[in-house]
Amino acid sequence: MQFGLSISHKTDFLLEFGPFFKAIQMSGIFSDSITFNDCVPKYPPEVILENYEREKELPAFDLADFLLDHFELPDFTPQHYETNPDHTIEEHIDSLWQILTREHYIESGSSLIPLPYPYIVPGGRFRGFYYWDTYFTMLGLEENGRFDLIENMLDNFVFLIDQFGFIPNANRTYYLGRSQPPVFALMIELLAGRSGPAVWEKYLPFLEKEYDFWMNGHDIVTADNPAVRRVVRLPDGTLMNRYWDHFDAPRPESYKEDVEVGSISGRTAREVFRHIRAGAESGWDFSSRWFKNGCGMEHIHTTDILPIDLNCLVLNIEKTLLAQYAGNPEKAAFTALLSRRSAAREAALHRLFWDDANNFFMDYDWVEACRTPVFSLAGVYPLFFGWATPFQAAQTAGMLESRFLKTGGFVTTLTESGQQWDYPNGWAPLHWIVFKGLENYGYRDLVKDGIGRWLKVNRIVFQKTGKLTDPYNMISRFEDAQEGEYPNQDGFGWTNGVYLRLSRLLAAFPAPEKVLEAGK
Repeated sequence: MQFGLSISHKTDFLLEFGPFFKAIQMSGIFSDSITFNDCVPKYPPEVILENYEREKELPAFDLADFLLDHFELPDFTPQHYETNPDHTIEEHIDSLWQILTREHYIESGSSLIPLPYPYIVPGGRFRGFYYWDTYFTMLGLEENGRFDLIENMLDNFVFLIDQFGFIPNANRTYYLGRSQPPVFALMIELLAGRSGPAVWEKYLPFLEKEYDFWMNGHDIVTADNPAVRRVVRLPDGTLMNRYWDHFDAPRPESYKEDVEVGSISGRTAREVFRHIRAGAESGWDFSSRWFKNGCGMEHIHTTDILPIDLNCLVLNIEKTLLAQYAGNPEKAAFTALLSRRSAAREAALHRLFWDDANNFFMDYDWVEACRTPVFSLAGVYPLFFGWATPFQAAQTAGMLESRFLKTGGFVTTLTESGQQWDYPNGWAPLHWIVFKGLENYGYRDLVKDGIGRWLKVNRIVFQKTGKLTDPYNMISRFEDAQEGEYPNQDGFGWTNGVYLRLSRLLAAFPAPEKVLEAGK
């Protein structure tokens, strides 16, 4: 079944345990809503529900005791690992890959989707195989020569595309309504750089299927019905993309939190749930990027927004498929279609997203037909792919230096909302995007100094705690990032990967001609 619309092969707690699921999630038994979704039932769902309906009316009924009698709790305890104080940070990361590797296994009746090959998990309580994390993790695996794991993980994505028609957020059934930023093409490119053209031949059919997923609905959008699933038709006929989710209910893994937001939004709860789920697909869960006028979660309107980063990533898929299918007569009609779509999308990148007044790439609200007001590092994606003009790159670099650069590196946005993908936090994947974007246009002084600050933060926290973690505070106490969906975790897959790649590349740079001042 395509596009994650069938999950009958696995248990989905929201569907299988309806009233009991809601009772658990709203009870506050767990500190977050994701824990119950990772529990493993000891008995068939119908038996558990029958017992619940019978026992809940008894005077001595205790919900927590019932839970323990009927489910195995997930083990969030990390594998035993003690940081070797004599290890450098690079040696520490190299030794962590085995700790973060998961082999094929099955939890009968659980939400886990088993995968055929070993994979890297982010770390901490995140025990799944997350989509866009994996690309940035692969950067470090490549540094350590772990091409076996890179290929294994690509083959796991092939398995998921084969089974569901797309790559889910992660290999849990409660993620089957959505994907994450489409970086599959970047992963293939990474492996092809070492192993040659045969890699493209192997994975191209699956990249084409991923493109079909993101463009699903393109044939039924019209001027009167301009948005279908992840496709938005502009008035001139150009097809663009937004984030979306197939479901409009509270996320099972954040059930209580979503219900609370829906209750205070002043809008139809299902509308709010769809926007929240779309924000989760973005990977930026959550950020003021998705809030109307930069306000709080109750004002989220993600599906109204054409994100600059997403449209760059889909354009990259179009351009990649075009390049790989060039000269293939069997793909002539498809490449002609891709040529038209990619040309229109690239023109729209400059027309819609570039803001002359602010000299920066901004997201676009297609409902209001205007750019959104939130400055974010997503605006660097056109530089990452080399599609910005020299003028746009110069202005973007100036903005990064004057407003985004802080003591510890580049902040994610300029908005202090309390959300984890906002000021004052800095993230590994976005520092990779900034590095490549600035390097593409020759801004090596800014790269050397700005990225150097982020690497230094990683080292400072490692020296204090023996760990690498997820977001870092770019302003002061670097280990105290703003918490968002879940407490800050240690591990950490994509931080490890980006640190290894950037530390090697930056070491080859000449010393900067000037030392930049941190933005105020």
